[in-house]
Amino acid sequence: MFHSPSADASFSDSTHTIFLALELSRRSWLVALHAPDAAKIELHRLPAGDGQAVLDLLARIQTRVERRTSASPHVSCCYKAGRDGFWLHRLLEAHGVSSHVMDPSSLQVDRRARRAKTDRLDAQALLRALMAWSRGEPKVCSMVRPPSPDEEDARRPSRERATLLQERIRLVNRIQGLCATQGIADYEPLRPDRRRRLPQLITGDGRPLPPRLSEEIAHQLDWLELVLRQLAEVETRRDAEAAAAKAATSSKLGALLHVKSIGPELATVLAKEVFYRCFASRRHVASYVGLTPSPFASGRRSREQGITKAGNARARKALIELAWLWVRNQPDSALAGWFRSRVGSATGRVRRIAIVALARKLLILLWRYVETGALPADVVVKP
Repeated sequence: MFHSPSADASFSDSTHTIFLALELSRRSWLVALHAPDAAKIELHRLPAGDGQAVLDLLARIQTRVERRTSASPHVSCCYKAGRDGFWLHRLLEAHGVSSHVMDPSSLQVDRRARRAKTDRLDAQALLRALMAWSRGEPKVCSMVRPPSPDEEDARRPSRERATLLQERIRLVNRIQGLCATQGIADYEPLRPDRRRRLPQLITGDGRPLPPRLSEEIAHQLDWLELVLRQLAEVETRRDAEAAAAKAATSSKLGALLHVKSIGPELATVLAKEVFYRCFASRRHVASYVGLTPSPFASGRRSREQGITKAGNARARKALIELAWLWVRNQPDSALAGWFRSRVGSATGRVRRIAIVALARKLLILLWRYVETGALPADVVVKP
């Protein structure tokens, strides 16, 4: 997820670099800028969403610096990851700007109980962090590795399916809630006969369903059926892609599908959300999905605060689900044996903590598998 400042090592000399930090919001963009020909930080406010305005500003600043210093400056820019995505990063990179996207949670802030917070202060703090990071201080902040347009688009089916599942749950709960107000507890909106059963519903006090309520439930069923149809389309496309990947020899998605306990959905999430990129070590893999420990030690006090949960939440959820399936479907594997030896007959919180540890071990095992093709002999594979 993050990369080091080594790529900017040649531009760490501020006398030849224009540093630019953008504080993005829906109303406007605030640009904090440090140029080699000026001692103070400049502030410029631009219309929100106007990438061309940023390029025009950079062109004016570069022209000014070249005229005053007789040198062609390099431009280093950053903004915080958020709702604006990565299109601005790609636009800047296409025009020769060294662009970076910063993890907002990694930026150090004032720890006072009441701290001043304005766009101006945020932009200046972002600029100072960028300059320190470019000097070779990797711990001052973390930069996100932006995915390519194809990598980003490949995630859409699994994310759309997750959104549709949430919408399906909401509509089912809404319909069942409306029925509960009339004393009806046995109506299942997901059953194929939902339309036929609706006129037959009888309230708890023996009346037919009121006409306006029946009409509202029918409208909710229209919406639910649209969601079910879209969900079926997404899953059909997913299964077709998984079948094609399974037949391929060099596909990471296909490799995951050969492991027992991993179905099309889990394989798609892991392949598109995690294993689409390269990692330097097992620690980087675990950190990417937020499965690394967060110890707290100060003086005589020392305790564990649990996992960081700072990475990809979708992948982390999929891995924990896979860990439960692994214990059930791979009982003879070393990881399942490790889980049973650590948990024993314990229940509740102890099992939940151990399953998160198992999820981390599984992640590292699968990462090595998709990179090298090697699996432990005790892991069962599908034909």
